[in-house]
Amino acid sequence: MSPARPHDDNATPRPRVNLALQGGGSHGAFTWGVLDRLLDEDGLDIGAISGTSAGALNGAVALSGYVTGFQSADRQADAAAQGEASAAAVQRARKHAQRALRDFWRDVSQHGPLLSPMTLQADGRLKSQYNFDQIPGFQWVDMFMRAFSPYDFNPLNLNPLRDVLSRHVAVEALHTGCAHCGIPLFVTATSVRTGQARVFSAEQLSLDALLASACLPFMFQAVEIDGEHFWDGGYTGNPALFPLIYNTPTTDLLLVRINPLLREDLPTRSLDIIDRLSEITFNASLIGEMRAIAFVKRLLKEDKLDPGRYKNLHMHMVADDAGMAEFNASSKFNTDWGFLQTLHGLGHRAASAWLSQHRDQIGHASSFDIEGFFLGQHPQPQDPQP
Repeated sequence: MSPARPHDDNATPRPRVNLALQGGGSHGAFTWGVLDRLLDEDGLDIGAISGTSAGALNGAVALSGYVTGFQSADRQADAAAQGEASAAAVQRARKHAQRALRDFWRDVSQHGPLLSPMTLQADGRLKSQYNFDQIPGFQWVDMFMRAFSPYDFNPLNLNPLRDVLSRHVAVEALHTGCAHCGIPLFVTATSVRTGQARVFSAEQLSLDALLASACLPFMFQAVEIDGEHFWDGGYTGNPALFPLIYNTPTTDLLLVRINPLLREDLPTRSLDIIDRLSEITFNASLIGEMRAIAFVKRLLKEDKLDPGRYKNLHMHMVADDAGMAEFNASSKFNTDWGFLQTLHGLGHRAASAWLSQHRDQIGHASSFDIEGFFLGQHPQPQDPQP
């Protein structure tokens, strides 16, 4: 499905990119900061979104706000302007998307005690640190959740995230996002039965699809959709890039990366070993897709493939390895508002730095070396420049 182009691209200098949004628990607030900056007037236009787990939630909330604002402005337009998205309508849509993202993450923080067993108070006043692994109680909770399945300790299958999503995601807006605004959303979950990625889009999108994409198997019961059971999409695509490649005409792809590839310290505690294995597993599918993209780009450069059949993708990435380094895997369960605002600030700063350095490369060239970063033996951290 190719996205519609309802407004005149010649009327705006904003370059267009597809977004690939990683998952990572509350670290998804970093992606909130990135999106918040990209939606500014001097940011980017979004061609399509592929997201997993927290990335899928960010994409769904942003698209819900965007479509709602777009339709609201469209209804206010003069009769002669119906069928075209005016500059005012697009600007209003962006503002709605920014507001929707902030409201969502604020709601997540207010329901922190439900979403995270270690959050003592929603405003975080009782905690002086963001990482939970030094709190003795966290290790006991982690051991308990690994010793007993969610079918044991949560037999009623209660998931407070469903209520939060129902307040901030307009499912109908996700269905019409492609046709009305030209922004399709692709959400990845993992089939428990086959171990393969399942990508939900258009009319397949639902709250269940979003919950499936964010379903950590040690925390929640598998989500059933049409007789099939699903776990977190990060196991098979964090995020999945192929839906953006095969289903949209846009050749620029911007990855918002929040999971580290490189860890200098050797994990020795069992908790740290498990966390590092999870990071490696969740990065494996992305590295595989990056390897394939790099291979195709090399063959195109050597004139060994038909450029009419294969895309020469321009790859981009926003990340802040140095800024995120102090937050280990245990902090992904931290939903305190102060922490989420800190992550938002890091994402906003990283996106600003990337725009100032690489915005002009969109449509012309990649802004990072895939092989050197994802496929090398010693990948260099990507940090925003001051």
